[in-house]
Amino acid sequence: MNDTLSIGEPWMWAVFIGFVLMMLALDLFVFGGKQAHKVGAKEAATWTLAWLSLALLFNAGLWWYLSGAFNQEIANRKALEFLTGYLIEKSLSVDNVFVFLLIFSSFHVAAEYQRRVLIYGVLGAIVLRAGMILAGAWLVREFNWVLYIFGVFLVITGIRMLFMADHEPDLSKNPVLKFARRHLRISDGHHGERFTIIKNNVRYFTPLFLVLILIETSDVVFAVDSIPAIFAITTDPFIVFTSNIFAIMGLRALYFLLADVADRFHLLKYGLALVLTFIGGKMLIAHWYHIPVTLSLAIVTILIGGSIAASLIATRKATK
Repeated sequence: MNDTLSIGEPWMWAVFIGFVLMMLALDLFVFGGKQAHKVGAKEAATWTLAWLSLALLFNAGLWWYLSGAFNQEIANRKALEFLTGYLIEKSLSVDNVFVFLLIFSSFHVAAEYQRRVLIYGVLGAIVLRAGMILAGAWLVREFNWVLYIFGVFLVITGIRMLFMADHEPDLSKNPVLKFARRHLRISDGHHGERFTIIKNNVRYFTPLFLVLILIETSDVVFAVDSIPAIFAITTDPFIVFTSNIFAIMGLRALYFLLADVADRFHLLKYGLALVLTFIGGKMLIAHWYHIPVTLSLAIVTILIGGSIAASLIATRKATK
């Protein structure tokens, strides 16, 4: 279905992983990661713009390097694959925002304590997705027909999402949460940003720890949708990994940017459902017709942009 060329040299993997670790360390220890505070719209917008700029700069640098190391055609194709994969992953990650809002509101987590949970959530998501991407790349390389299974799964997921877009999950019925409540000592009430406390020489887990578990679990669910989607664009593990991680690194800032206005994007879920359905269909027909990456990028942009515009128009009319 896709070319099997991988442009990721060992030094490129090392440099990128080093960059991610450095940015996480700066976030945790320099840019207020240890200080409980409410992330305002200005701070969230600054970080969202910063991560978007870094992703685009990375793509430009990748194009420049590949132009010299390989040729112009490969450089153009890989840069376009990264950009399309990044847009898909970034768009699908918006669905995480709605789930994060539901989790935080259900547990009545104060805004100033949400930041630390999401920092650790990002750390867990990076490790999880790295493993899933490498496993997926191996499966695609060894068993190319698995892409058709991915395609069927994405079409079914997209259709299901289309019909369940207005349905809010009941967290009280979540099996992971039930298991945690049954097997862990949970303290009464919140204790700031702490995940555990010692009471009468006994360790208790705070409700914030349950929130962290749900955040990590929700990313597993979203990763199962989003990672197969990017394999429809490219099977190059380096492109899949870098575009996915850039989208995840900017997720926390995106959450705080959209948290107060998420209700204005209520139609976006329909756009995301159509994106998944389109990508799944692209995988299924690839043997007979290969949809160019440029056309895929245009269709995804139209679906996401159209659903955002429709949401804003609908909510503006409702407000009036």
